Amino acid sequence: MVPRCSVLSNEVRFFRSLIGIRSLAENRPFKAWFLDQFGVLHDGKQPYPGAISTLEKLASHGAKMVIISNSSRRASVTMEKMESLGFDPSLFMGAITSGELTHQYLQRRDDAWFAALGRACIHMTWSDRGAISLEGLGLQVVENAEIADFVLIHGTEALGLSSGATLPMKLENLEKILERCAAKKLPMVVANPDYVTVEARALRVMPGISNNCERACSAQGGEIIGSDFHCMLAAKYEQLGGEVKWMGKPDKVIYEAAMALTGVDASDCIAVGDSLHHDIKGANFTGIQSAFITGGIHANELGLDSFGEVADPTCVQALASKYDAYPSYVLSAFAW
Repeated sequence: MVPRCSVLSNEVRFFRSLIGIRSLAENRPFKAWFLDQFGVLHDGKQPYPGAISTLEKLASHGAKMVIISNSSRRASVTMEKMESLGFDPSLFMGAITSGELTHQYLQRRDDAWFAALGRACIHMTWSDRGAISLEGLGLQVVENAEIADFVLIHGTEALGLSSGATLPMKLENLEKILERCAAKKLPMVVANPDYVTVEARALRVMPGISNNCERACSAQGGEIIGSDFHCMLAAKYEQLGGEVKWMGKPDKVIYEAAMALTGVDASDCIAVGDSLHHDIKGANFTGIQSAFITGGIHANELGLDSFGEVADPTCVQALASKYDAYPSYVLSAFAW
């Protein structure tokens, strides 16, 4: 097979290729492991081969494990999902999701930026995946930008209504609403900064995707599910001059929350993920080491056709340079 490498760079930053994480657990015992879920532990439908046993072995070495995810769902929902897929929740100290952080910041209002938001919001959410509840936040969902204080985005399928129902809506129509919001200079909170996520070998569009999405998904062999668009909501909003608060990877906020939960300093943490732009770049920003799983969203871009197939190091290096995100370690899968 000829690797599908198309990005060349003169810059070289070295990483170590591993067959599994055993050597890290035994020879470089990180105290805390921050694990992405989609593309690392499961594909949304079932665990990846060996993922559950690898977690069990890692836990036996005393590792503190936390799921960090750009999911717009609350942490409790994430853990319920993990349990339904066959994972033992007791192996984790907890989960920190973009949705959980967003909920906490909107509820506490102890951050100056969030304290200034106001209470009336335009809410963009999911439809076929189930709308996100705003219960307990004291927010007033409105449908008119003229009376809104800010925009809150959990999903890309529907507009939340003041009645509590949702109105399924095409991306192009949501974008028209955002144009009015940008004209009013309303700030935006993004509770899911992902570009795409793995769902049973397809790539689902998420709120954070940029206007390069179609090209990126094409390069990765991905399927854009349920949307016809040229750019996604949050990146589009920034292009319109809107102010955006990204509540997840690659921002430091989610990694710092994980370090606070585990009580472990950056020097003793490692993040494991399949997205160079989100997982690895976020680890770079935070100053912690990282392990890149090549079999996730970048699999097709790296020329990989089957689970566990080893990526060509030259392709990995080229892709890392493209995204300006540099892992410490590279593995084909989260395996022991």
